Amino acid sequence: MERKSLSSDVITRAYIDSLLVEVRHLDAVMPSTEMTLFGKTFATPVATAALSHMANQYPDGMTAMADGANQAGALVFSGMGPKDELERMVATGAQVIKIIKPYEDRESVYDKIRHAEEIGCLGVGIDTDHAFSRGGYDVIEGMAMYPLSSAELADMVKATKLPFFIKGVLSRKEARKCLDCGVKGMVVSHHNGRIDTAVPPLMVLPEIAEEVNGEAALFVDCAIQSGLDVLKCLALGATGACVGRPLMQPLREKGVQGVRGVIESITTDLRYSMAMTASPDVKSVDPTIIRLAKHTW
Repeated sequence: MERKSLSSDVITRAYIDSLLVEVRHLDAVMPSTEMTLFGKTFATPVATAALSHMANQYPDGMTAMADGANQAGALVFSGMGPKDELERMVATGAQVIKIIKPYEDRESVYDKIRHAEEIGCLGVGIDTDHAFSRGGYDVIEGMAMYPLSSAELADMVKATKLPFFIKGVLSRKEARKCLDCGVKGMVVSHHNGRIDTAVPPLMVLPEIAEEVNGEAALFVDCAIQSGLDVLKCLALGATGACVGRPLMQPLREKGVQGVRGVIESITTDLRYSMAMTASPDVKSVDPTIIRLAKHTW
């Protein structure tokens, strides 16, 4: 009988829950959740995931998401979308990092990099984990994808003055390649399970953080739902954490205020979790507060 593989999403959520927190009270203070990135200060290390097609959830949903995140003092990652949509997102005042798909037509990648720089995005990057599908090379909205080489990545990094991100890093070796290419930010992610039994991002995060050693910002994606989840990310070496699915229903029901409410609620939970572990700020979360429980998938 064929054995069904376990979903990477299920494994990732189970791993997050298997990370237990050591509570500490002495010398605790009311924590600061402020995060600084590329010279900008944010009220929270909670960022939006690099979502796309949010018009399916709410009219001009990506702009509403950016507006809500900006009102909550949060960083915005943006996925696929037309240029005018990205322009509307930036016009809300949000600090936006544009993540581009690995299009086979590389000139379209460079065109999107130039556009992001021209309209004032905080950063730009590329999603490396969408090059393949089960049937061969991936095709999204009629556009063929193609894997990125290290040499191409280095050229893209040099093509812009903006800090360059890679979304889809899930190994220490790949983190080193990214650093060698001049990347200034990484999103540790398996893209919500593009392959079964992928290593959970938080499992590999400490190795990646050790390799990066402060040379690049590290964000964690996949299954982040609460402030306590974000605390675990920070303790294991992340700069911040990306939230995607928890934003969907509130965006659909309440638009801008729904997104703002979710981010502020997660940040409030993070502040409480930091206070309960004597963590004064997001850069000072002690990794030894995390204990790994015995777990089963």
